[in-house]
Amino acid sequence: MSALPTPAPLREVAGPLDLAALRAGGQPVVLRGLAAHWPAVVAGRQGPEAAVNYLKAQGPTRPVSAIAAHPDEGGRFFYNADLTGMNFQRGTGPLALFLDDLLRAAPMEHPPALAVQSEVVSELLPAFAAENRLEPLAHVPPRIWIGNAIRVAAHYDVKENVAVCMAGRRRFTLFPPAQIANLYPGPLEQTPAGTPVSMVDLAAPDLARYPRFAAAAATAQEAVLEPGDAIYIPYCWWHAVQSLGSVNVLVNYWWSEGQQPGMGGAYDALLHAILSLKHLPEDQRTVWREWFDFYVFETQGDPAAHLPAHARGALGPPDPAMFAEMRRMLKGMLG
Repeated sequence: MSALPTPAPLREVAGPLDLAALRAGGQPVVLRGLAAHWPAVVAGRQGPEAAVNYLKAQGPTRPVSAIAAHPDEGGRFFYNADLTGMNFQRGTGPLALFLDDLLRAAPMEHPPALAVQSEVVSELLPAFAAENRLEPLAHVPPRIWIGNAIRVAAHYDVKENVAVCMAGRRRFTLFPPAQIANLYPGPLEQTPAGTPVSMVDLAAPDLARYPRFAAAAATAQEAVLEPGDAIYIPYCWWHAVQSLGSVNVLVNYWWSEGQQPGMGGAYDALLHAILSLKHLPEDQRTVWREWFDFYVFETQGDPAAHLPAHARGALGPPDPAMFAEMRRMLKGMLG
């Protein structure tokens, strides 16, 4: 295995959350101390037991879904050896019991990997949601992630993301969206958490099997978040996350800038394009590539500029009624 470059440090900023500036920059950014004032962070800085006690005191309203992997997996949530399933099991139970399991596992030399992922804070812990807020993102429902020393493969979200470390420490390693080929995405149909993940193990990259990863590694950026720190991850940036403590808690905010009521999902469109275009002859795919550029990406300007406004239909300004009509057409086409 050839030596790979050390990831570049992520840019850091301090001060209040300025979403417009972050989006304009188009790059991931670490926001040191952004949530240092949160009561949850104050508890998290006191250690695992204080973090657990704080969460229990918020009065969880319902059971949670948890995942667990055998100690032999080394904290990595991933596929099983032959890609017929995952290397972890799922279960449901009270949050308090899961938190007790985390504390019991803390002194183990080789603990099982344990995690509760992506629970909506306002539904599970409404008191927590009221006490710990980021006002610029008050319109976004935050989600909470709780676990021990675990590793999540590099993946992307079809959203923008601000993630806040409440307890423990987390290492984020990021790659630009354009590195998709060099990260060797896994299956589309079966994924650990919704979108494809990189098949490369960042802890031990196999360059004989995944040689293009060397190019991705040259673009990597990295940072470790302490309690109260946050990170901004732009739309579709790949990110691997490693939790470094025995009890780690993260709160994140996902949102889709520009998403309007009635619009379809971009990932859905990708799947439909694979269904409809991927297996055509190359000469036909070339035509459709040019037409996508013309109609969707508007590389030659407004494709409906020559039409009167009343005749532009799907090519006109975004409108819920127009989106509804397009959905009706697609349903008919797909049967």
